[in-house]
Amino acid sequence: MTEAEYRKPQSDEARGTFDPEITSEFALPAGLAAPRTVVEPETTSEFAVPDGLDVSQPPHAEPEGSAFSAPSTYSSKHAPAAFTPATGVPVVSLTKDVPWQDRMRTMLRMPLAERPAPEPGPKVEEGGPAVPRVLDLTLRIGELLLAGGEGAEDVEAAMFAVCRSYGLDRCEPNVTFTLLSISYQPSLVEDPVTASRTVRRRATDYTRLAAVFRLVDDLSDPETSISLEEAYRRLAEIRRNRHPYPTWVLTGASGLLAGAASVLVGGDLVVFAAAMLGAMFGDRLAWLCAGRGLPEFYQFTVAAMPPAAIGVALTVAHVDVKASAVITGGLFALLPGRALVAGVQDGLTGFYITASARLLEVVYLFVGIVTGVLVVLYFGVNLGAKLNPDAALQIAERPLWQIAASMLLSLTFAVLLQQERSTVLWVTLNGGVAWCVYGALNYPGGLSPVASTAVAAGLVGLFGQLLSRYRFASALPYTTAAIGPLLPGSSTYFGLLSIAQNNVDKGLVSLATAASLAMAIAIGVNLGSEISRLFLRIGSAEKRRAAKRTRGF
Repeated sequence: MTEAEYRKPQSDEARGTFDPEITSEFALPAGLAAPRTVVEPETTSEFAVPDGLDVSQPPHAEPEGSAFSAPSTYSSKHAPAAFTPATGVPVVSLTKDVPWQDRMRTMLRMPLAERPAPEPGPKVEEGGPAVPRVLDLTLRIGELLLAGGEGAEDVEAAMFAVCRSYGLDRCEPNVTFTLLSISYQPSLVEDPVTASRTVRRRATDYTRLAAVFRLVDDLSDPETSISLEEAYRRLAEIRRNRHPYPTWVLTGASGLLAGAASVLVGGDLVVFAAAMLGAMFGDRLAWLCAGRGLPEFYQFTVAAMPPAAIGVALTVAHVDVKASAVITGGLFALLPGRALVAGVQDGLTGFYITASARLLEVVYLFVGIVTGVLVVLYFGVNLGAKLNPDAALQIAERPLWQIAASMLLSLTFAVLLQQERSTVLWVTLNGGVAWCVYGALNYPGGLSPVASTAVAAGLVGLFGQLLSRYRFASALPYTTAAIGPLLPGSSTYFGLLSIAQNNVDKGLVSLATAASLAMAIAIGVNLGSEISRLFLRIGSAEKRRAAKRTRGF
């Protein structure tokens, strides 16, 4: 290397090359380095523990865990069947011969920590149940029940029964008017699994409702073994089944219902035929509107017009008939008694959101009926139709005719609800008993119509609940159609007529009476159902106390 090249600045790569001959200016000269006798670690902390003071860990020390971790001696597969919490709640063991509705309802009203664990059954595979599929099956079953008009508490009880039948005990179902959800948490340290389903379409079919109840009853029976595939197959068959009655039978049933209701309020054979024709024509118009996709509000509005129009036409033509009975009979076929009873029942059992939605639905449907009838009555009054609102006080007492009409009304109402043929006879007898009790208390007894209606509805609920427990089925098919003769059709009509004749105060009083009768029906049915459970052998006093709710604090 020449002298010029030596003076040339070196590149970074050249300067970065390691040269052992080049030393730092702070390096000790050779020969002056002090020899080291003890080799120390290169870097130590001022917080390091000195040598000799280290605390040795035991060879089998348990690693530190979470406060929510399950104890090492606990196994979910071999958990005890029941336990007593530290608060002193007694052990709950419900008998198997009690209907599953009462067992599941009792456990739903208990805190999660106090519920007895499900007994291991043959339905649980070795690898455990498929949790997402079990939750999906549960939601599909709850959807059919809620869409069929079942109460929110009974829907939750059915969903809880399905989950427990497959070994999922830590489940919490939640039911609102249009949304179903369920959450399952395997343990305190595992993430919960949540699924939901929306109810978008409702259809009244009590035959399908009874089939779903039988499926849940078979699933909750510990002596039967139904796999998930078999449960899905039966559920698919229930969905595919056609309605038990064709369309023309339903139209004829609506006409007979209106005719029977007109006889209840004092109509004769001509009134029976007129009310029947008006209801059948209104039913066909409602089907036409439904096929065009119109909401139920407009369907009820259109269906209420033909009976009112026929009654007004008979009055304008000076036909010697009770036009009020014709219009009242048509209203009986439209009043939403099923939704009213379900809404009040949900409110009394603590499901206030669902109850509010159901009652709001009833209000909308009732406003639709009012709109249709008021339009016809307004034109009828302007045409000179002499309709008498005081005719409500002139209803003739004909016990035999009215009992027969009430039984026919209940029978046709059961057909409209698509009930099974085996339940039609029972609900017909139940409706006849309801009218006999109402007539005996109101006419000879002199009791007010509201109180008489409440007592009769209570007996309907009592008998319906006992019949449903005897057959291990839903109580709706035995109670809903039986309250048909008690519906406030005449009070509704005369209130609307007074409003159409500018007697607003009198009309509002009559409509308030109709609302009171409707509430008396709903509360009476629910009270009768609760009284019936007092006669059922649910268990000892401890088990009964476990089913109590809060007391307002």
